[in-house]
Amino acid sequence: MSKLPLSIFLSLLLAGGCIEVGEQYSKLPPGIWRGVLKIDPEFISPNPKAKPLPDKVNMKYDDVTPGELPFNFEVTYDNDTTFHIEIINGEERILVPGENISFGHSRQRVRDTIRIEFPVFDSYIIADFAGNVIEGEWVVKNRENYTIPFVAKHRKPYRFTVLKKKPAADLSGKWETTFGLKENDPYPAIGDFKQEGNRLTGTFMTETGDYRFLEGTVQADKFWLSVFDGAHAFLFEGKILNDNELTGAFYSGKHYVTTWTAKRNEQATLTDPDSLTYLLPGYDALRFSFENPDGKVISLDNPEYRGKAKIIQILGTWCPNCRDETKFLVDYFNKNKTDKVAVIALAFEKRKDRAQANRLIRTYKEKFKMPYEMVLAGSSDKKEAVKALPMLNHILSYPTMIFLDRNNKVLRIHTGFYGPATSEYAAFVQEFDTFVEGMGDQSLRE
Repeated sequence: MSKLPLSIFLSLLLAGGCIEVGEQYSKLPPGIWRGVLKIDPEFISPNPKAKPLPDKVNMKYDDVTPGELPFNFEVTYDNDTTFHIEIINGEERILVPGENISFGHSRQRVRDTIRIEFPVFDSYIIADFAGNVIEGEWVVKNRENYTIPFVAKHRKPYRFTVLKKKPAADLSGKWETTFGLKENDPYPAIGDFKQEGNRLTGTFMTETGDYRFLEGTVQADKFWLSVFDGAHAFLFEGKILNDNELTGAFYSGKHYVTTWTAKRNEQATLTDPDSLTYLLPGYDALRFSFENPDGKVISLDNPEYRGKAKIIQILGTWCPNCRDETKFLVDYFNKNKTDKVAVIALAFEKRKDRAQANRLIRTYKEKFKMPYEMVLAGSSDKKEAVKALPMLNHILSYPTMIFLDRNNKVLRIHTGFYGPATSEYAAFVQEFDTFVEGMGDQSLRE
């Protein structure tokens, strides 16, 4: 048998895709990565009121490792040397721009290092990287000594598993859910899922907001969902008891775990979000005075707010639901420009140092290009936060919106926010538009 010339042999080899050319990158290889936060339950802080997890939610199953929270991200090069990252959760992609990614070198370990900043949420990933592997930890700066081991591998497009076990049920629809069973402190929620084969997406809605874009898998009679967005790391493990009943465990980072149960119920509802927060007897209006990061005192009596209806947004820069609400408000008022309705954001922060809290507020305002004022109102601790607004019965949720007429009389208080991950979002947008338009018209009439 005659031998092929070397040039022809190499051409055939390249055409067949047997070797890859031009994929040498000084930084991370492009494409899909699979990240894992190792929130092993043994790391979770003990709660004296907590009961051990029941055996029925022991989720050991084939190659899904208990206590690992997976998520996917994509590395995309903008030019030969710079790239950005997008974190993928269901239908959502969260951009981490190149300016938030930096590199160094560890002399001690003789390895290249990468730092991925989530400045809005006051956290970052610091890790070594070599070839197709990144290994380090996720650090939350506004919690004391809070780190979670992190590892990521290139070209791993799956989330939990590559298995394709036949699902025991189709989980699509609404599920009436109760969380907090482990602590004997139950609270209601609604599971809102969409299943396509083994892929499961959706969210849980509670009376203080939603758990954002969850993504996972159904394998036989078990399922998993997760989300990581730079602020929260949520892992849900579940077991299908029958077509109409579920049970499971919920992990928030490494600091909290509880159990939950659910029953299929397409008519499931939660308490009206307009009824949870209200003015105490003796009050009929809102009053406050806080400084913005530049030291300017912002009050409802400022000349720029006189004669206008107002929306007061209670939020924290650390809060993902607040992020969804802020994006909604910014988009809404950019599209519906009006001088009849003003917005003021009151930030309640985890950072105790005022300078650090104001730094986060500035970053947040710049990132979202907020066309309205944002001030530091106090601590995120809800018992402390309500002292800033003593006319309220409580601050139950971040976010909360307070709607005022032109005389600062409270028209409505909306607790929590059901964002774009929920089936309630479209109805909220329509109702909000009608209500705010009416506020503006009323301001004109008065």
